[in-house]
Amino acid sequence: MVVLDLRRLRMLRELEERGTLSAVAAALGYTPSAVSQQLAVLEKEVGARLLEKAGRGVRLTDAGRLLAQHAGVLLSAAEAARADLAALTGEIRGTVRAAGLQSATRRVLIPAVARMLVDHPQVRVEISELELEQTLPELRLGTLDVVISDEYDGHPRPRPAGLRYTLLHEEPLKLVLPVTHPTAGHGGPVAVADLRDDVWVASAAGTGHHALVVGTCRSLGGYEPDLRHRSNDADVQLELVRTAGAVALLPSLTLPAADPTLAIRDVAEADIGRRLVVITREGPTPPALGAFLTAIREQARRLDREPAPGAAPDTRGARSDDRAPRD
Repeated sequence: MVVLDLRRLRMLRELEERGTLSAVAAALGYTPSAVSQQLAVLEKEVGARLLEKAGRGVRLTDAGRLLAQHAGVLLSAAEAARADLAALTGEIRGTVRAAGLQSATRRVLIPAVARMLVDHPQVRVEISELELEQTLPELRLGTLDVVISDEYDGHPRPRPAGLRYTLLHEEPLKLVLPVTHPTAGHGGPVAVADLRDDVWVASAAGTGHHALVVGTCRSLGGYEPDLRHRSNDADVQLELVRTAGAVALLPSLTLPAADPTLAIRDVAEADIGRRLVVITREGPTPPALGAFLTAIREQARRLDREPAPGAAPDTRGARSDDRAPRD
């Protein structure tokens, strides 16, 4: 009778997803040689060749891919068993690994961690600031437990099977201009079409925010923006507005409460919004994760109740933060 070691099965599953021994080692905290040795032991245990050479690396054989699929099922079952046992004992303890984009990390995850320190001090919460493209594989593999991502109007995110998506918070996007900008003086909404000749700033190419800015200028203004500056940090974006005369389009959570150098204006042509979404794996929710999700929802409700900051007298719903949208 073959007894399969869950730790080695996880390494095999990670290799299927990540593709290289080095990536598996980095994710799990081992050396590549240690991962290779453990997979060699697994081959002996099952009596089948699981890996084969592929250039300078390795790849899974047919048997390796088959066992990796079963490994996913077994690892999920083990996770469900741990969750059920924790619920049976009534203890709320364990580790929760969370990740999110910058503004959600600052405005939701960190306050939720502070709440957990008071309400559930025996739960260890680990926070990482990561792009969505990095988090989804980690979430599916079990190295993350919860992710907060965002979606912009007209720019839906991929939704792989096996993950649960829950709406957390909705907010408008605002145009951010230098206070001396010609269109800022009247205090009302500003048309994207009137910003054709301006220099724009957005997040890095390939991000949802970058696609949003370009798509908004194309659809509402009828032009390709002069997107001269790129940064995933709203402090940098806002400083480029202040000192370099750039124009930005940012979610309310990323905006300062008050800044006399900035004019924060509604978009005249259309309402543009962003949604924060909580992503978890499907299946039973361990008590520690359940408690943290409750803290996240409570913090989101507090954000919903916050009054608009005094950034400009005509702003509607802008909220305080200093980080840019990330994916």
